[in-house]
Formats: sequence, structure tokens, C-alpha cells
Amino acid sequence: MSRDIEMRLARELPAYALRVVGALEAAGHEAWVVGGWVRDALLGRPGHDVDVTTSAPWQQTARVLRAAGIEVHETGTAHGTVTAVVDGSPVETTTYRVEGAYTDRRHPDEVRFVTDVREDLARRDFTVNAMAFHPKRGLLDPFDGEKDLAARVIRAVGEPRRRFEEDALRVLRAVRFACRLDARIDSATQDALVSCAPELAQIAHERIGQELDGILATGRAAWALRHEFAVMAAAVPELAPMAGFDQKSPYHAHDVLEHTARVCAGVEEFTGGGASQALRWAALLHDVAKPECWSEDVSGRGHFFGHPEAGARTARRVMARLAIPGDVSRAAAALVLLHDFEIRATAPSMRRMLSELERACPGQARRLSFDLLDLKRSDAVAKAPQCTGYAVELDQMTRALRAELAAGAVWCVGDLAVGGADVIRERGIEPGPGVGMVLAQLLATVMDGQLPNDREAQLEWLRW
Repeated sequence: MSRDIEMRLARELPAYALRVVGALEAAGHEAWVVGGWVRDALLGRPGHDVDVTTSAPWQQTARVLRAAGIEVHETGTAHGTVTAVVDGSPVETTTYRVEGAYTDRRHPDEVRFVTDVREDLARRDFTVNAMAFHPKRGLLDPFDGEKDLAARVIRAVGEPRRRFEEDALRVLRAVRFACRLDARIDSATQDALVSCAPELAQIAHERIGQELDGILATGRAAWALRHEFAVMAAAVPELAPMAGFDQKSPYHAHDVLEHTARVCAGVEEFTGGGASQALRWAALLHDVAKPECWSEDVSGRGHFFGHPEAGARTARRVMARLAIPGDVSRAAAALVLLHDFEIRATAPSMRRMLSELERACPGQARRLSFDLLDLKRSDAVAKAPQCTGYAVELDQMTRALRAELAAGAVWCVGDLAVGGADVIRERGIEPGPGVGMVLAQLLATVMDGQLPNDREAQLEWLRW
């Protein structure tokens, strides 16, 4: 590393982290900044949470930091970790350690504290994460992580298979880092990664969900599907049947897997890399049920009747298993359910689309309407060449949607200018299901454009 880069990192190291390092070293201990902050700082990316590793046992770390006026929480003392809080910023501070065997493929059977930071770095997953930095001593990089970072290579520290057998979740972490850093995976690491992918079955589902969500958040799910499908399918077995599944349809030039990868790429392209979490999950899972819904007619053409409904059920099941937040799961399932919903560039059609989204995911129709159009647009360009023109038609539908929303679109009973009390008074009926039936009929009339969303007009309709 050049002296200029080391000086830049020293300037960029947050003062709250410097205070922790300084307090420990003033007390005669060694301390380094490690992990994500070092990696991202070398790339010139915004600061990551700062972690510190030290030669001090955690008890001494806590004592020294408290004596320096720093708030300390004993968050992981079994692993030598305490969390220092300086000016509201947490700094995880951990004693140098090495780890024993991982019988459960997730947690070390034992942790042994050591005095050499190099031993601590040797236990880490990938070379790009096995670097330490000190504002005066500079970069400590015993495994050439800086070189791999510059070359955009994800390489396991030491023997790859051992790293993945220690913690099977690392196979997904490798894919996430490759996506996040726009990197390739070293060949030996790749071989071990594929061999160990089935061990994900032993990992807690919510941890898998966190890593998958991280992969989708990079915007490079298409790369992961094309280059690391063995890992993706091990994480979500429902994806496995998509590989090589010939759709036998004039509307599709690709198997279900490649089509899905293209849709994942499309939602990033059409949103400028800003696709919502729900849209990214929907792109991944929108055709997940096609293989189970496939049928072939007498001419040899394939059909997938009911796959949006089946796909929405599968999406909900997968995302619930992976502990993806409920609001994201509901929104993604709604998009999967409606990705083949027929729409036209007319105001009534836009209202019907909003109404269906409201029914599928209450309260989210306005936001999801644009996601649905982007999903449909991506779906169109991922089909056969003759289908791509539909993406242009969707531009017209987007303009129609914007115009309808600006005009005060009505798509649920709560949007009507009248309410249940008006129905009871004007129709002379008792409170109950009948009131809802009248309001539903009125809503359909307004959505079809036969009646304006005007109170007097709707009261007149009720009196009729």
C-alpha cells in the first residue's frame, strides 16, 4: 500500500473509532481496525461500521474504555466482544481469537484467545475481509487482501473447503461479496463453494434470508442466478426446477431460469438501480411456479395456467420461511400475483389495476402500481423478441397511471365521496353486509367511469 493511501485512510478513520484504539493503546494494549471498514475505505466507499480487534482480554478492554469515559456494553463476552459507544456510535471491540472445530457448521465449538493479530486474521472468511489498519502502523495484510480487492477477486483465507465447512453460510456470503464488489470468485474457492452449498440446509433459515436479501440489494441477482445457481438453489430449493425448463412457447426464447435472470436485470435497468426490496423479490420469484403449472397441448405448445396465483403462494411461503419482513413479503406476493394481469392505457384500466393491488396488499396500491409496471416491462423484454414492443406500450400505461393518480383516482371504498352512513340514510337499510355490497357496487360504477367521484352525484345515485 502506498503511503498516500495509508494517510487517506488515517484521515477518514472516524474519530469515535480512533478514540477506542487510542484508549486501548494508551493502556499498553495493541489495537487495530478490522473488517468491512478497512475493505470499503480502500475502495473509497462510504464508511462501514467500524470494528476493532485488540490484544486485551475483554475484561481489560471494558475496564480501560470505561476508565476513559467510554460507555461499554458486554454484548458477546463468550467470544471476547464488548461494544463501545462513543458519541452515539457503536464500535464492536473483540479480543484476538482463533476458533476450534464447527461441529454444527455454524458456531465454533470453542474460542481460544491469542496475542497475535495475524492469527486472528487467519480465521476470517475471505482475504478482502482479513486486513487490519492502524492510523500509525498502516495496513496489515498477510493474505494479500488489498491485491484481491484491486483485482476484484473473492478468495477464501487459507484452505477454501475448510472455511466453508466451518460455517456453511459463507457460501452465500461469498456470492454476496462477489455481487457487492462486482468481483469474480477464485476458482479454488468456487469449487469448494459448490461442494459445500448443500450444507446450507443446516443453517437457520433467517440467516439465509438475510444473505439472500443482501444479494438482491446489490442489484446483481441476475449474475448470481447465472453464475452461482447451485448456491442460490441450495438456499431456495423452489428455484431449482427453473434451470433448463423449456417453456415451449412462442412468447419465450429462454428457459425459466434465464428468463428470470433477465427479469431481475430488467428491474434494475428500468428503475435505474433503485428497485424496491419487494420488486427485487418479485422479480426473483415471479415465475417460480411455472414448472409445477406446466402443461402441453396437442400441438406441443407449453402453457402455465394459474402460475401467478401459485407463484404468489410460493413467494409467501418462501419469504415467510426466510423471515423476510411481512410488509415486503405481502408486497412481493401481490406483484407476483398480478404480473400477468391484463391492463390497457386507459383510466378505467388503471383504476382496476389499483383496485386489484389494494385487494392483494391493502394500503400499498399507489406505491406498488409503479413496481408492477416495471415488473411487467422487465418481463416483456425478457421474452421472445416479438414481445419486447409491449414494453413501449407500458410507457403509455405509466403515463395513464400518473394522470389518473394526479386526477384523484378512486380504487377502494374509502376513496368514495360517500360512506356507509350515507348508504344507511339514503337507502334506508340496516347496518350490516348490505351496506358494503352497495358501496362495492358504487365503487365499480365510479371505477368504470360511469359516475364521477362527486358527493352530490353519488348521493343522487344512492337515491335512485
